[in-house]
Amino acid sequence: MVAADARTAITFALSPGQAHDAVEGRKLLNNLGKPHWPIHLLMDKAYEGDETRQLALDPGFIPVVPPKSNRIEPWEYDKVMYRRRNEIERLFRRLKGFRRIFSRFEKLDVMFIGFIHFALIVEGLKLC
Repeated sequence: MVAADARTAITFALSPGQAHDAVEGRKLLNNLGKPHWPIHLLMDKAYEGDETRQLALDPGFIPVVPPKSNRIEPWEYDKVMYRRRNEIERLFRRLKGFRRIFSRFEKLDVMFIGFIHFALIVEGLKLC
């Protein structure tokens, strides 16, 4: 999922349970397009690979992801900006508050995606 803040998802995709998140994350990054101005892209350590970071840098995003502790050549990152990643985690927590999402009652992907859209709309309307 790519989210703008604690209540706004930009895009998301379903992946098999055994698939690594970075592969799907790279697909979502390809679909985002080029930003009009530099935008910080806050990512979890699962996305700290060279390929994912370069994919974020190419269109003009500023990747904010800490290097893994076993990196030979670690890079600097904005630690203050990285602390804001919890806003995105709060969006996941809100979505998991919907029982049909956390227990995955729906057998068909299209129904599950439909309910995620519904949950995102409900969360967005709570702002009003």
